[in-house]
Amino acid sequence: MKKAEEENLAAGRNAGRGGVAVLGAKVFFVLTGLVQQILLPRVIGLAGYGALARVLALANIPNNVIVASGTQGVSRAVARAPGREHEALLATMRVHLPLAIVVSCAFAALAPSLASFEGAPHIAVPLAIVAIVSLLYGVYAPLIGFLNGRAQFTRQAALDVIFAILRTTGLLGVGFWFVHGGGSGVTGAVLGFVGAAACIVPIAARWASPWGAAGRATDRTGLPTPSTYLLELVPLAGAQFFTNAVMQVDITLLGRFLSRSASASGLSHDLATKSADEWVAVYRACQLFAFLPYQLLLSITQILFPMVARAKAEGDLVAVKTYVARGARLAAIACGMMVAVVAALPGTLLSFAYGADVGARGASTLRVLALGQGAYTMLAIATTVLASIGRERIAAAITFGALSAVSVACFGLVSGAAFGGAQLAATAIATSVALVLTLVVAGVTVERQTGSFVPLLTLVRVLFAVSLMVTAGLLLPRFGKLLTPVVSALVAVLYLAVLVVTGELTKADAKLVSSLRR
Repeated sequence: MKKAEEENLAAGRNAGRGGVAVLGAKVFFVLTGLVQQILLPRVIGLAGYGALARVLALANIPNNVIVASGTQGVSRAVARAPGREHEALLATMRVHLPLAIVVSCAFAALAPSLASFEGAPHIAVPLAIVAIVSLLYGVYAPLIGFLNGRAQFTRQAALDVIFAILRTTGLLGVGFWFVHGGGSGVTGAVLGFVGAAACIVPIAARWASPWGAAGRATDRTGLPTPSTYLLELVPLAGAQFFTNAVMQVDITLLGRFLSRSASASGLSHDLATKSADEWVAVYRACQLFAFLPYQLLLSITQILFPMVARAKAEGDLVAVKTYVARGARLAAIACGMMVAVVAALPGTLLSFAYGADVGARGASTLRVLALGQGAYTMLAIATTVLASIGRERIAAAITFGALSAVSVACFGLVSGAAFGGAQLAATAIATSVALVLTLVVAGVTVERQTGSFVPLLTLVRVLFAVSLMVTAGLLLPRFGKLLTPVVSALVAVLYLAVLVVTGELTKADAKLVSSLRR
């Protein structure tokens, strides 16, 4: 018994340190992304930044599906095959590689049609080029899933850091080179992205060593077959498809409506294209800050998924309930803090990163969008829990409902709005309302399936703290670049102080943080 307790304690320490490593890497990934997004408009111009945002909004849907489903699917398969992890990886690769080839070719073939739907023929070539990333991710994601399934979180985190550096360097460096050579900055940035993905794959393969330790697997007991693995992967990929489509459908539809409105305004073709791309760029700037909670808390899903999946496989329903309650509470508190900062200081943050013009054009949109994307973050936590307990179809249905709701709301509110800022505000409102309603459905579903989600008192206290910060933000002036980090930190501290006063954060939480630090 004592030995078993020591093994569990060691596993807990490993998971805790791995979680901190993944979170640290995710923070680094987000910070480099911030630098990348802040510098891109200066390198390729505001209109070029908007055009690139259109390209990546469409490309990120298949790319993120490949990465997320590949990581989670392979992680699950590897965790189920102790002692035969490499053989399990190779078995899953036989499914992922052909799928990546099909998805990559299909996306490249659809590039002209997607550009036409957007009313932006100038993005057709970059769309075709970025399809190569899907193919490369089809190799990279299973390798990350292998490391995740073996709880090698430190290596996973290191790859996050390396890829963040490569991608930022590629997007900015090659984009700058193309612009100063008289070419398209958008095409150059996309080629830099492809180059970064091509560089990270052999590094991941070297660290995972998928072919060197696998043996011939004459006994395939416990290993996934292509058919059984595909049956598990399809609903998981479906849930991820809808989840990522929800993230991109608002800016995609906004780009379409902006292009149509600009063309109908009587502007010349070039001027209409430039104006529409610039407004897309403003909305993308708003998304940059609104997506911060999701990007940072994604590490929680990467740690929570294998823990809940293993507890479910072992039939330990008490552990499932405990993991879900603790993970959801932590996510709600952290998400609330980031939403509070962004929603309280939207104009200040946008001006800090993009300049006063973008800050003035996007402040009201960001305040609303921050609240909506906070709801989306918790929705992603909920669907991850459902997927980890084998309820992928329910997760897919919920996210499909979110996608449908956002799409219908955008068509209803945005298509008839006036060109420019009014269309951005309408998009933010439509998206936020749809996501909040879907989160309610998802939360109730997780509660019924696992017996827990975000505790009611935690939800009330977090919402109260966020509302106080947003109200205070409405009364504050716009701060300069030097004061922006200080004021942002102050808002975060005040948010946490409210949670302390209301009894949400206690000495037990401080001890938990201290133990994680050790």
